[in-house]
Amino acid sequence: MSTNSTPVVAALEQALADTYALALKTQNYHWNVESPNFYGLHKLFEEQYVDAHGAIDDLAERIRALGAPAPGGLRVFLDMTKVADGREGLDAKAMIADLAAGHETVAGTLRDGVKAAEGADDVSTADLLTMRLTAHDKHAWMLRSSQG
Repeated sequence: MSTNSTPVVAALEQALADTYALALKTQNYHWNVESPNFYGLHKLFEEQYVDAHGAIDDLAERIRALGAPAPGGLRVFLDMTKVADGREGLDAKAMIADLAAGHETVAGTLRDGVKAAEGADDVSTADLLTMRLTAHDKHAWMLRSSQG
């Protein structure tokens, strides 16, 4: 579904779609989590979706800087993403596990993107994707540590 045939732009598009899907799922779980640790999870989920929303803009702008149009729209992202959609009726523990798995999926996408960017000698994209990879690794760790 890539709008550009270059591996770097395709990797950025995948990262954008995966990040958008995970942000939406995280925000939904933020709204619906119920737990004795409600406040802590509610705040953790909020921190993570706010971070993702900032990353969405950075990823889209990098695609534009490379001369390609940034994909957009829920259907486009749904068709592209590797992140499973959120599920209704999950308890807090299942939400945490689902979000941690989502961060691990995005991290895999980002690792592939870093390789594509390094192969194209695109230091700026490699740096952006590496910073995002670090953030997703940390988010997954924080979620796993919250499972108690």
